Amino acid sequence: MNFSFLKNPVVRFLVLVFTLYILWYFVYNLWLQPNQTLDLFVIDITILISKWILELFNYTVYTGADRLIGIDGASGLWIGDNCNGIALFALFSWFIIAFKGKVKYKLIYIPVGILLIQLINVLRVVVLAILDTHSRAWTEFNHTYTFTIIIYGFIFLLWMNWVNNFSEKV
Repeated sequence: MNFSFLKNPVVRFLVLVFTLYILWYFVYNLWLQPNQTLDLFVIDITILISKWILELFNYTVYTGADRLIGIDGASGLWIGDNCNGIALFALFSWFIIAFKGKVKYKLIYIPVGILLIQLINVLRVVVLAILDTHSRAWTEFNHTYTFTIIIYGFIFLLWMNWVNNFSEKV
């Protein structure tokens, strides 16, 4: 069988990203997600830091044992597995792993990128909690649209930074 098409760097990149996605799908869905340890750890950290930031701005914050954070007087936010950022960490990591570059730089860039994505996710929770005190409709709209654009745009900028500053030129 002739695999000469894999010499094309774009095809090689896409095949590797797709392979990493399939691997992630099975690892996450068959082991990590049912186990819940990683999901709950990331959610707990997100709630802890978000609560600290909100209290820094003099909001009275409540949290619940079941992934809940809110400002007194509002209904609060429930942070589900799809909103904890783990899939975004994986997506970002796949793109960096699949694109050319020195491994030593990838070993630094990936954790730093994940921390920055987590910071954006914490700020998202903070802003959504504040919006929730004003309007549930604003909260829902911004959760669904605004922050989706912001987070994927941020990941794209991180990836472009990698391509332009750290990857080996193709």
